[in-house]
Amino acid sequence: MTRAPSTLAARRAKARESFHASGVPNRRVEDWKYSDLYNAVAANDVEQAGRAKWSADVSEGIELIDLSKSKAPEWVKQHLGALGTAGAINAASLAFAKGGVALRVPKNAAGEAKIDFSSAGQARVLIVVEENAALTLVQNGVAFAGFRNIGAEVFLADGARFIHVSHAPANGDAVQVMDLSAKLARNAVYRGHYADFGAKLSRTELHIALEGEGAEAHLSGVGVLKDRHADVTTHVVHASGKTQSTQLFKYLAGGQARGVYQGKVTVAAGANGSDSRQTAKGLLLEDRAEIDLKPELEIFADDVKCAHGAAVGDLDSESLFYLRSRGIPEAEARALLMRAFIGDAVEQIEDEAIRASIWQAVDDALEGLS
Repeated sequence: MTRAPSTLAARRAKARESFHASGVPNRRVEDWKYSDLYNAVAANDVEQAGRAKWSADVSEGIELIDLSKSKAPEWVKQHLGALGTAGAINAASLAFAKGGVALRVPKNAAGEAKIDFSSAGQARVLIVVEENAALTLVQNGVAFAGFRNIGAEVFLADGARFIHVSHAPANGDAVQVMDLSAKLARNAVYRGHYADFGAKLSRTELHIALEGEGAEAHLSGVGVLKDRHADVTTHVVHASGKTQSTQLFKYLAGGQARGVYQGKVTVAAGANGSDSRQTAKGLLLEDRAEIDLKPELEIFADDVKCAHGAAVGDLDSESLFYLRSRGIPEAEARALLMRAFIGDAVEQIEDEAIRASIWQAVDDALEGLS
């Protein structure tokens, strides 16, 4: 994350300069080699994308601010854009978004929130969870046509907890990007769960900084794709010692679908006692489907525990034969195996009701694959 200027106006100006200098990323940019945004949306269309429509429902005690209003409280001015911009599209949302939503959970409070995005356009999302506070956020999208770019920033103070569930339904007519940057203080915990059912091009980019000792980030996600594209690209930085991160992502790809996972973990010098694990797996269900998995470790400390793994294959023929030999029809047997394959990623969602809603979306998507 680059250091941002001190005022919001200066941050927006800097972001505009950054986007104009970089332009829309193409396949020659390493982080975008599997998701060619340049051929999906023009630079002028990014600048002129307009305002993404949203609605929000929050529990009592959570402060909600509409960022399209002319006056913002001091905490919004202090935090919005303060994490800088990690790339051109993140910069674009900060520079050109005409609105968005900000949520603040006060010290020692706890609450729930729901944010729905219902159109193309750009928006910023700001989440501030103060000391020893907790927030559960469900973020939903609906089918739309065009380009949508959401730039999100998350600030977790000492001991804060944030559970974030993002559901992106299948949308073959959309180009959708979400870029989230998070800064975690001492003993803060971020649990992010991402269910992406694909679009013409769908990209979720996560930049997580574990800056305080004892901070934790646990990321999981599923992609059930039929003739669509979904990309999750992450960078978790263990900036302090005794921090922990886990990543678990599973893909099912049929037709001409493409699933992408790029996960980078950096352990900074002196961040001793850091513990990081990455796992990414995919099942190719048809010959023209593609899954690209690229975990990466960058370690500058000695006393750490880090591991990563990736695997792509197809449905196990012996397991399929076993189920069919027990009288289970082939389509049902395939669906059972696919559901079992992605089950551990979905089960990472702690809230039973939210987990059930994601399972329902998964089951609906599996009907098109089995």
